[in-house]
Amino acid sequence: MLRYTPAGVPIVSFQVAHASRHDEAGAAREVEMEMACVAVEELARLIAAAPLGAAVVTAGFLAHKGKSSRKLVLHVTELEFKEGDRDASSQ
Repeated sequence: MLRYTPAGVPIVSFQVAHASRHDEAGAAREVEMEMACVAVEELARLIAAAPLGAAVVTAGFLAHKGKSSRKLVLHVTELEFKEGDRDASSQ
């Protein structure tokens, strides 16, 4: 849900899900995870308008959720929608 900071900057919090398979030490390893993300300004508007489950590629930086929090959040600085891809586990 798109919201605004006290300074009027649009911001949105969302989750991304990832699933992949990798070889590690000669064995296949399944990787599944969800990550909390935040986007501001134009990227926030794009995410807020995207359909639930849209497939995206993101880039950004990790930072603590707040000054007293140890939880990490991905601050999205780059966003690409993958046309035709849709993953029901992405949010």
